[in-house]
Amino acid sequence: MDSVKQIAENTPETSADSSDLPMAAAEPVPIRPERRQSPRTWETPPAPAPPPHLDDYRAIVGEAELDELRFLARDLKRKSVKMVNSTAVGGGVAEMLNRLVPLLGELEVTTHWDVITGGNDFYEVTKAFHNALHGSAYDLTRQAQEIFLMYNEQNRQRMQFPEDVVVIHDPQPAALIGARENTSARWVWRCHIDLSNPDPRVWGFLRPFIEQFDAAIFSSQSFARQLPIPQYLFYPCIDPLSEKNKELDDSFVQKVCDEFGVDRSRPIVTQVSRFDRLKDPVGVVQAFKLARKYVDCQLVLAGGGASDDPEGAVVLQEVKETAGNDPDIIILDLPPWCALEINALQRASTLVVQKSIKEGFGLTVTEALWKGKPTIGGAVGGIPNQIIHKLTGALVHSVEGCAYQIRYLLTHPEFAAQLGKNGHEHVKENFLMTTNVRRWLLLFRILLGRRTT
Repeated sequence: MDSVKQIAENTPETSADSSDLPMAAAEPVPIRPERRQSPRTWETPPAPAPPPHLDDYRAIVGEAELDELRFLARDLKRKSVKMVNSTAVGGGVAEMLNRLVPLLGELEVTTHWDVITGGNDFYEVTKAFHNALHGSAYDLTRQAQEIFLMYNEQNRQRMQFPEDVVVIHDPQPAALIGARENTSARWVWRCHIDLSNPDPRVWGFLRPFIEQFDAAIFSSQSFARQLPIPQYLFYPCIDPLSEKNKELDDSFVQKVCDEFGVDRSRPIVTQVSRFDRLKDPVGVVQAFKLARKYVDCQLVLAGGGASDDPEGAVVLQEVKETAGNDPDIIILDLPPWCALEINALQRASTLVVQKSIKEGFGLTVTEALWKGKPTIGGAVGGIPNQIIHKLTGALVHSVEGCAYQIRYLLTHPEFAAQLGKNGHEHVKENFLMTTNVRRWLLLFRILLGRRTT
């Protein structure tokens, strides 16, 4: 960290935005239209890659950490766990569960993963709940409450809960706690969203369900609420061996860039996220256009949707309208099975942006830092747990601040490179899947107490 501190000391003392500071004079860079190839259309997903085994992580985390996991799991081998969430694909929760469940199974902690079902009306309501819990105003109607309860009841009747621990992820299936009285399980609510300033009506509706759990888990200290149950801090995580994060041959990275029309001879600024207003892709386009007046660069917005998010198509259209016909803005609407392509785009990037205005944690930030990329993130939610301003990345509060940081980092490559190195080490120490497995094993031991013997 010392080298980056020295570099930072030579930079202007600024707030996270720095948008009000003078910059070195520069001539505006003209837009250079280029002929781009049309991206490929994926109609069917490829066969999923087999999940890695615990021993495959040895070269990354060391033998001692793997031995610790085996020791913690030793008294849990006859116990079982059920994980429940709202979607099997799309979003960070599904990605984490795709790795967490097999690893717990390898440690002989029998783990099942169930996904709730619902109609479009249910997902429209839960998406509105999601936005309201992030702070957006919402007129909570009796009809919305009835839709939420009806589908939760349908899922409760469909599902069985014979396990020792049941983990409910996020608000969508929270009312499944109604099944608790028929089980002897310990029930945990794992909240992945920012609850620091929720709409009081929606939180008031959900809170009686949450208070019935044995424990709640949040992704940041600032998300915790006053609840009569124990609360725990679990950072989300990435799998360094997954398709989205493993090392790639440069020839494959070049192939993906060629396919999408990304020019690797010029600086590349990338944001990877759902087309969601809370990720502010429109603001990213605006920041890019401001920065591009002074530095040559191109923007890649790569994302898609999820089965529990009905707003994605509308937001994507807003982004396209804001981008217009700018040949330096590449918008990619990708299905969730394009992890290798996302990996390649991140590795090709000069800078990665995640300009969220609300954020649970922001695993795309974690992914970028793991790849050693200088990263700019909105100073919201769990992003400041990952980006320590001017040490592991840059935090921003506005379109202008984001534009400033894009310009600054592109014109100070040595400082940018040091941020990337520090970010990689920060992820290695705190946000990898093996660390997440350890937290879950410790929690299971706490919840089950003597029953682990």
